This record gives sequence, C-alpha cells and structure tokens, in this order.
Amino acid sequence: MERNGRQAWPPELSEPLREVDRLRRGGRYTSALALARTLAEAHPTQVRVLVEVGLTLGVWGGQPAEALPWFDRVLELAPGHVATRYHRALALARLGRHGEAVEEFARVEAAGFRKALVLHMKRAESLEALGRLTDAEADWTAALAEDRGNPWLLQQRARSRVRSGRTDAAEADLTAALAAQEGEAVDPELLYERGVLRLQRGEVAGAREDFEAGLQAFRVGDPPALLDALRRGLQDARDEDGAR
Repeated sequence: MERNGRQAWPPELSEPLREVDRLRRGGRYTSALALARTLAEAHPTQVRVLVEVGLTLGVWGGQPAEALPWFDRVLELAPGHVATRYHRALALARLGRHGEAVEEFARVEAAGFRKALVLHMKRAESLEALGRLTDAEADWTAALAEDRGNPWLLQQRARSRVRSGRTDAAEADLTAALAAQEGEAVDPELLYERGVLRLQRGEVAGAREDFEAGLQAFRVGDPPALLDALRRGLQDARDEDGAR
C-alpha cells in the first residue's frame, strides 16, 4: 500500500542501501553514489532510495546543488517527509540561498521536526546571513532552551548580540559560558572575545585579565591566529593602561 506517496518497502533493497552507507563511511564516495543512483533508476518511486541519493550528494559529497533535485523528487512523492525538507533547507543555506532556507526551516518547524536544537542553530545562521539579527538571537535563545548552558551556543548568541550592538548582553553570555568551564577545559577564544568587549567599553583591568588568562589557557592545537590576537589584545590593554 502507498501512504503519503510512499510505497511498501521491498525487503531486497535493505541490504543494497546498507552497502551504500558502508561505502560512504569507508570513504568510497564514488562507489556509494554509483550504487545509490543505480538503485534509484530501478526504483524511481521509492522515497528512501531517492533520499539516500540526495544525502550521498549533499552530505557526503558536499554537492548541495546536485542534491536539491533529489530532495525535490522526494517531496513531490511524499510532501510530509520532514527530514528531507530539513536537508533541503540545509542545502539551500549552503548555496547561500538563505531567504529560501529560512522559509523551509519554518515549514520544518511547523511540521514538528524532532531535532529542534539543530533546526534553531541552522536557521539562526541563515538569519544572521540575512542581517535579521533579532530573529537570529531568538533562535539562539531557543537553541539554549534545548541545551541550557552550552558554552558554544552562548558564544554564538553573544556574537549575534555584538552585531546588534547589545554588548552588555553579549558579555553576560560569554561570562556564563566561561562559568561552565574550568582548568584545561577553559576556551581561550571565549576569554579573548570577552576581553575585546571589555577593552572597547574601557574596562582595561578586566580586559587585561582576560587576555592574560587566555594566554595561559592556550593549548596545543588551538589556532595560531588566536595566540597572536591574545598577545595583541594584551598589548593594547597595557598601552591603554599606560596612557591613563
């Protein structure tokens, strides 16, 4: 029987699709795509097969433009296939078509997509690209409601708040993010960003402390550019202090 455009699943397709996934995970992308396309040609109305072609292209192959037609074929057959609509939104965002992506994310949300956290994160990124900073902050806040106290999410909301001129609120986010970390887990990037905000607001002593702490927390594997930025920030704080 068919339901919402989906046909009954032929059991003989299960193993070939598992092989597609094994090939992808094993780094054999070309073979995985060839097998997925062959299955789609033989079963052009099997939604799950079409989805796997789209995912192979868009997720594993980094080819969002090529993936979109496959996602569109799925949605023609099964308009209620929410996961595919979500991946279509991601593909649009990767192509820089953020206005369309935001509209698609809204449809995904309205359909009750179960991964609310990632939806809010990805839509916030597209909203920021569109300059819709208030809406982006609302999505970062919604993401934090799903994962309270997450330092990375707090950092993203802080950056959004900085762009909209809400530096007090941004500093509060960075402080909250740092409060969740200690010892070797302290992220020097958070200290650098808070130091910059403090220096801009004339809180030279606090900025100097942040830059010094960031240098102490710097770890092997952290970006060299961050190390340089921390050193410049500390020098700027010292120069500012000396000029007083």
